[in-house]
Parts: sequence; C-alpha cells; structure tokens
Amino acid sequence: MEALGLGHYGSINEFVEAKLKRLDASPEGFSSLFELMFSEKENLMYEKSEGYRIQKTTYGQAYDEILRLAAGLNELLALPKGAAVGLSMDNSLRWIELFWAILICGWRPLLMNLRLSEAALEQALGDCGAQAVISDRRRYSVNTVLADDIPVADAPFSPDAFGEEILVMSSGTSDHVKVCAYSAEELRFQIHDSYGIIRECALVKRHCEGYIKQLCFLPFYHVFGLIAMYIWFAFFSRAFVQLNDMQPQTIVNTIKRHKVTHIFAVPLFWETVYDQAVKTIKNRGEKTYKKFQKGLRISRRLSGMPKLADAFSKAAFREVRENLFGDSISFLITGGSAIRPEVIEFFNAVGYRLADGYGMTEIGITSVELSDDRRVLNACSVGRPMTYAEYRINDKGELLVRGKSIAKYIIEDGKKTVTDKNEWFNTHDLAECVNGKYRILGRSDDLIVASNGENLNPNLAEPALRGGSNGVCLVSDGKTPVLLVSVNRYITAERLESLDREIKRLLGEQQLTGQVGRIVYISDPLMTGDEFKLNRKRLGEDYRSGRLHTVDPKKRETGGEEDELMRHLREVFAVALERRTEEVAPESDFFADLGGTSLDYFAMIAKLQEDFSLSFPQEAGSLNTARQFYDYIRNAQNDTD
Repeated sequence: MEALGLGHYGSINEFVEAKLKRLDASPEGFSSLFELMFSEKENLMYEKSEGYRIQKTTYGQAYDEILRLAAGLNELLALPKGAAVGLSMDNSLRWIELFWAILICGWRPLLMNLRLSEAALEQALGDCGAQAVISDRRRYSVNTVLADDIPVADAPFSPDAFGEEILVMSSGTSDHVKVCAYSAEELRFQIHDSYGIIRECALVKRHCEGYIKQLCFLPFYHVFGLIAMYIWFAFFSRAFVQLNDMQPQTIVNTIKRHKVTHIFAVPLFWETVYDQAVKTIKNRGEKTYKKFQKGLRISRRLSGMPKLADAFSKAAFREVRENLFGDSISFLITGGSAIRPEVIEFFNAVGYRLADGYGMTEIGITSVELSDDRRVLNACSVGRPMTYAEYRINDKGELLVRGKSIAKYIIEDGKKTVTDKNEWFNTHDLAECVNGKYRILGRSDDLIVASNGENLNPNLAEPALRGGSNGVCLVSDGKTPVLLVSVNRYITAERLESLDREIKRLLGEQQLTGQVGRIVYISDPLMTGDEFKLNRKRLGEDYRSGRLHTVDPKKRETGGEEDELMRHLREVFAVALERRTEEVAPESDFFADLGGTSLDYFAMIAKLQEDFSLSFPQEAGSLNTARQFYDYIRNAQNDTD
C-alpha cells in the first residue's frame, strides 16, 4: 500500500522535495510556516483513544480551531505584540493549538518545562518578562489562564503580525535554567536538516497501512520533542498519537491499537522496556532464556550484514516483538543522555531499528545515526552532523557545534546573549570521531579525579559496574570517587553480600579497584520525581550531606532485616484494609480474618508489585496472609540470586 496524504506526488521523496521548495519560496516568518504546515487539510493530524473510540482530527480541522481559539485568546488577554506567554501543559491536541494561537496573536510562546521545579519555572518567567501563562493545572505568579477557560470564537482571527520567536527552556538537572530563543529562520534550517534523514534512510519513510504516526511520548516543550517529534513530522503533515497516561500497559496498548510507526524517547524509556522484557523472558524458564540468548549471539555475528541480520530477526524474534510493540514500528530514536549498550543492541537484534541522536536546547537537533549496520548503531554513534551543522572536537575532547540552526539567543541568569552562527558553541559533552561519525562519551563536568590523579569518566565506567543492582552512579566525596549502588530496601543479607562481591569483581575487571575510593549501597532510587537521567550533582550533594539511606553488607543482620520486611507487609495489609497495623498478624487471612474484598486485594497487589518489582498471583486464595507473601517474596529473591 502506498503512503497516504501525498497529494498527486508518487513518493514521499517527491512530496518532501516539493514542500521544501514551497518553503524556500515563501516569505520568512512563522506565518508562512503555519500555512505550509497546515496546507494538506485532509491529512490525518492527531489521534487519541477515548474508551472504545478513536478520535481523529485532520490538519484542516485543527487549522480552523486554532484561528477561532486565537480570536478568543487575543480578546481574553489583550497583550501587546511581542509579549512572552507561558504554555504550561502536557502533550495534547490543545497544546499544539494553543502553541500556534499564541504565535498568531503576535506573542512569543514560552514552553514551560514541567519537569523543572516551581522556583526554576518562576525564574524563567521573570527572565523572559512573561506577562501571562496558559496552563492546564498549575498556577503561577503572573496572570494564569486555564486552557479550558479560553473561549473559542465564532469567527476566526485575522492576524496582522505573527510572533517572531519560540522560547524553549533547558532540561537541566538543577534549578539553573537557560531559555533559548528560536525564530522561524532557525526552524527552517532544522526542517531542511530532516530531509537528509528522509533521503538517506529508507526505514524512516516506512508506513503502516498508509500512515506514518509518531507517538507523543516526549513532551512538546522539550527541544527533542518540539523539533524532532513535532516540527519535523508536522511540517510534512504526518500524524500524532496521544498517550492518555504513562503506564507501561497504556503505552503498549496505544502503540498496537493505533499502529504507531515512530517512537522518539529518552534512554530511561528504552531501558525500562528492556528490563521488563528480559525479566518476562527469564520468567518463562531457563530453556526459553537460553534460546533468547542464543538468538542474540547469532544476531551479533550477523550485525555487519544488514539484510541477513534483518531476515534473521524477523523470523527469530517474532514473539518478542508481538509482546513488545508489534510490527507497525519502523523507526526508533533515543537521545538526551547515554543509553546502556545492551539495551540498544537488544532493540536492534529483535528487529526494531533504534538509533542514537544528538542535540541540545541551545543547538536544536544536529545529528542522528542513519547506518543500517548494527555494529555502528550498537556502538551508540550519533552519526554525522546534519547539513546545516558542523562538529569539531577541541583539545579537551569536548564537542563544539556551529551552524545556521542553533538558537538565535540564550537567556541565562537574566542575561541575554545573541549567538554568532559563525562561532563554535561548546557543548561540554565529551566526544570521539571515528570515520566521520561521532560518539558522545559523557559530560566534561562529570569527570572525577581518581586517586591516581587521572580523570574518571562515569558514563564509560558505569555500564560495566551495574551487576545485579538497581543502578549505579559515580560521584565524588570531595576527594575521591564514590560508587553509589542502589538496591531494594528489602534485599536479603545474603544477596547484599553476594552483590558486594560481584561489584568488587567488576571493579577489578575494569581496572578501577584503586581508582574508586568507596562503594556505598543505598536503598534510595537513583532518579526521583520527573528525572529522566542521572542527576549527578544532586546525588553527590545528597551523599555528602547524608541524605541518602545507606545499607552496609557487613552490619545488616538477617533477623532484623526479615522483621523489617514483615513489618512492611503488615503495614501494606493495614492500609489496604483501613485498619491499624497491630490488627494485622503475620497469619491473619486477608478475607476470612480481616474482612477484605476483592477490590481491596487487587489494590494491595498493585502496591506490592510496585514495591518489589515482582509479579504476584492475581487470584485470591494462593497468597492471603502476610506470612505467605513474605515467603513468596523471599523465594523470588532467592531464585534471582
């Protein structure tokens, strides 16, 4: 079946080339970009599930709604031209409509990064002189209007001048926030850069039943989500699929139901999917797991022969794909931070194409790996710089970028700095270049001076030190590197001692025994709240200030630790049943003794699965007492050992 929505053009390439010519021939500014983006009026733009229905919106329908919404918004706020207006919303069709409505009113949308703290958001509002915020829930110090309260006028708005800039917040791992401004000119170059991907990579053009559909996973307010996910796909009038929530099953069901073809996400997403997939395969028995590992080994040997490797993956891992995303997927991209090598290898081995990309809030998206050679993909190469970007590595190993697509200016701590497109921007990311392709090695400010005086790069060391833990992070105690190892708070003493031996062995294998001054086991998760990558600065500060909960393998006593687990189980029973903990004895039956219902039981099971990352029997009768759950958890942990 041919791709739909191409007008009279016979191929995606012809359609793209023609639309880019129209872009080049049009006047500069967001007005032309808006008209071109919504010119294929009949094309499907947005889908979302509403119960058993799929609600669909075309580009023409969205276009008409945007103009009426702009009329209502202009009358409601009555702000001067050029005013900064915050947009504080999660991904939705309304976000897209309000984004354009703000520009049509002649204002500058400030895309509020909802992962940042309230203090950081208020700082950004002040730095930009924002006069209002449109929000779906949060309230701010400036005039805040709820999106649902904006009237949709009967007549469309007739703009006399569009806004000239989009303001994008950095996704920094601290309250120190930058705001980067992009005009339509920079976005034009970003759009032209995307054509290089379309031209060089056949898979990125693959559709399902005529449609190319992007899953709205990354937030639109993030530079990766705004440019690579929204601007690139919307300019060529492709479709978007909304996620109603971020629950794993919702994501899987949405991908399969809507036949999603493209997913762009951060490493945390891919790593979570990978960990769950491997766990599911292991739970199916040793024979199944060995067969899976054998398939990975064969795939690795075939990685330099793309056609043969693809044929093998299609046949050998069909069931794995069915249990993940299905077969509608054509192209996946990871970006934003380092990804574990075994994760990217897994997705490529089972028959999905997962490539690494690179970009920053200050420079936009500047490269993505397009090779079909899995050896290159699995090495986490981010490819060559795009047409309107250049790369260079300085004598400190840091990546420098310049080009026409980088931000127009940057506001930091209230100071505005206009960028010089001919000057090199220091990303402070460490990089290497092999055969013209680049690989990101970590951040220069993450380097830790080891006891031997050499720099230790956490991003290179950590993937090999994870072992059986929940994750590891290298920080400094002010003098030497410290390896933080996150473990389950209910881990057995035996398992903790075994993990300690394993971590020390891995340090020896990596020749880091003398460089890492201390191993510290913590029961805290490494990422908290809305963090999607390791915040080394926060973890280091939390460790040095004693805010982390440490676990010592030499001091932990089995009996006391077992009492802690039983106490937790009794507390979970009590919360589910709205009773006092002392009313729940280890042998009390959830139903017969404590009066629980099936709904209470299922709610408790969900809580325990979250606490222990274990699957529990769903049918009432097999595990009804705290003692039975205790034994089940201990046996599962021993099997893992």
